[in-house]
Amino acid sequence: MKFVIRAIDGEGKLEKRMEVRPFHFEGMDRMKEHLVCAGGLLDDAGNLKGSLLVMDFQNRQELDEYLAHEIYVVEHVWEQISIDQMNVAYLDGKKVTQ
Repeated sequence: MKFVIRAIDGEGKLEKRMEVRPFHFEGMDRMKEHLVCAGGLLDDAGNLKGSLLVMDFQNRQELDEYLAHEIYVVEHVWEQISIDQMNVAYLDGKKVTQ
């Protein structure tokens, strides 16, 4: 199951984000078998304001377990998190569903 995670940082959390960012990347490296793509969301001035991740887990419970240990959650960087299931039709420019 593919999940789209859209997470918006809390007000004034950029400094905290940058402080724990190396640990976030370590976590992403450990989760790479679940990671389809990920990146930072930017505001109009080009500053990081959140994250967007597409991840592949067997079920929502596995996703929730990941989020429980995600450093941006633990350190209260992400304030608003929305999660949707996604049906991937194209991946890397190639059609993957009928």
